[in-house]
Amino acid sequence: MHTQPFTPGQRITLFVAEGFGFGRTRFAPGTFGSLPGLAMMWGLQVLDATPLHCLALWLLCFLCGIPICQQAAVLRGKHDPGSVVWDEITAFPLLAAIAKPGWQGLLLAFVLFRIFDISKPWPVNRLEKIPGGSGIMADDQAAGVWAGLVLWVTQKWLI
Repeated sequence: MHTQPFTPGQRITLFVAEGFGFGRTRFAPGTFGSLPGLAMMWGLQVLDATPLHCLALWLLCFLCGIPICQQAAVLRGKHDPGSVVWDEITAFPLLAAIAKPGWQGLLLAFVLFRIFDISKPWPVNRLEKIPGGSGIMADDQAAGVWAGLVLWVTQKWLI
């Protein structure tokens, strides 16, 4: 557990890792912390981003997120602190690359992601056991893939 006052760099790391403050809520930090991801997904819709653009953004966020989440976990003194939500945010460009939900599907994408993130079906439950920032990031990306696949199937067959 970090006991010294945080340096400006550590404060910036925590600010990003904790979803620009959204992950600091006492109630449902993962759900509130996912809201910037939903906003990012909406922005990708506004920009009419292709799946390749979404994947490029996801890869950048994912690779940056590994050390960010690792450092935040060290600073907070826990393996995967609830306030660290960069991993949730990062899953949304991946979800957008798999299924472009349209305006009406944004809420469904959000709900599906939260269901898979909370319930942690296979392999999500296995990936969260990977040590360090990679494990913090990996399980939420898998939840994003599950949500994206369900959304894609829903779009193809029901909408």
